[in-house]
Amino acid sequence: MNGRTTIDWRAKGFPPSAEGMSANDFARSRPSLFEAGFSWPVMVIKRSAVDHNVAALARYCADRGESLAPHVKTTMSPQLWERQLAAGAWGLTVATPHQARVVRAHGVRRIFLANELVDDAAAAWAAGEMAHDDGFEFTCYVDSVAGVEILGEATRGRVDRRLRVVLEVGHEGGRTGCRTDTDAMAVARAVRREPSLALVGAAGFEGGLGHDRSTATVGAVTAFARRMRGLLTACDAEGLLDADTGEYLVSCGGSAFFDLVTAELAGDWDTRLPVRVLLRSGAYVTHDSLFYEKLSPFAQDPADARLRPAIEVWGQVLSRPEPGLVLAGIGKRDISFDEGMPVVLATRSRSGDIRVPAGCTVDRLNDQHAYLTVPGDSGIAVGDLVCLGISHPCTAHDKWQLVPLVDDDHRVVETARSYF
Repeated sequence: MNGRTTIDWRAKGFPPSAEGMSANDFARSRPSLFEAGFSWPVMVIKRSAVDHNVAALARYCADRGESLAPHVKTTMSPQLWERQLAAGAWGLTVATPHQARVVRAHGVRRIFLANELVDDAAAAWAAGEMAHDDGFEFTCYVDSVAGVEILGEATRGRVDRRLRVVLEVGHEGGRTGCRTDTDAMAVARAVRREPSLALVGAAGFEGGLGHDRSTATVGAVTAFARRMRGLLTACDAEGLLDADTGEYLVSCGGSAFFDLVTAELAGDWDTRLPVRVLLRSGAYVTHDSLFYEKLSPFAQDPADARLRPAIEVWGQVLSRPEPGLVLAGIGKRDISFDEGMPVVLATRSRSGDIRVPAGCTVDRLNDQHAYLTVPGDSGIAVGDLVCLGISHPCTAHDKWQLVPLVDDDHRVVETARSYF
């Protein structure tokens, strides 16, 4: 798959000498990030960090008897999600019909659409894939009677198997999902009346309940997971869940609070069929240097057990127009900033010395510039390179179509293509 990617002038950051080469051939030569003629800025992914993170969450789920369908909206990169599947992922989670089609085009046979599906054409596509491949499994959300009716009409008569749906549980102030238990049960009953749909579980997203690990947030997340447990049990008691599915699903858990939801959802269930607890964490694969670094359940673990930031964005110092001010060629088009400014990880002088500077911060970004406040004795000079770490990986990968994966010596050993 990686070998089918051809590097051309549209691959931001890659050296002109790579034009027309396959991604595999380019990586096979193991070029140095700093000597191969890359055009700054460049985002890179540390391969060792990705491999560590994939193994860490796979081990976490295996130790607890839970399953993982990583949310690939973070990267939309086959080279990264193939690692997650190889590590034992149950399937892949996506957020949109487009993402589902991309993932399916790469041969994935179990897709969990963590969103409502009310697009007639997309629903017909899903039914068509099921009709053509008995081994293909597709699941999506429902949170309204109207949505159930649209999905049912779009899939009716198109496939012998019923389309799997899960009841999405929401919360006040959140995004999609049933706000009340009364509404949720009404939606579940609507699914039961629809011959082309099968209700197989419940799901929700707890990430909007807080951006910290305060007592209030922990309590809200725990109560939310407990509510999902209660609704799934109530649906089973009323006979609304599909008896032929073999197991029920309960799905929750982004990359910030998956420990809290699994603590509440794990254990025995008073249901007719066994319940699979399915995490959907996605950002963990490349992690970050700020937002999830503080919130991750692994944040307080020993250094060798914590998730590792895999993304670095390197750019040149373009100007030092005032004392204490550095302008680097890294901007909003190159790095994420929606959950906080980037952080300064390192600098590299023109002679090749890499060091970790003290007291340097990124205060703001323009489209193509980063404003760094630095101590007067920082020693950062025009032409040097600055390495920035990101906050929130989900808005970093979409800015880079093709990304070098580097080893710990910053030699390119692979590339990752994203399909946004």
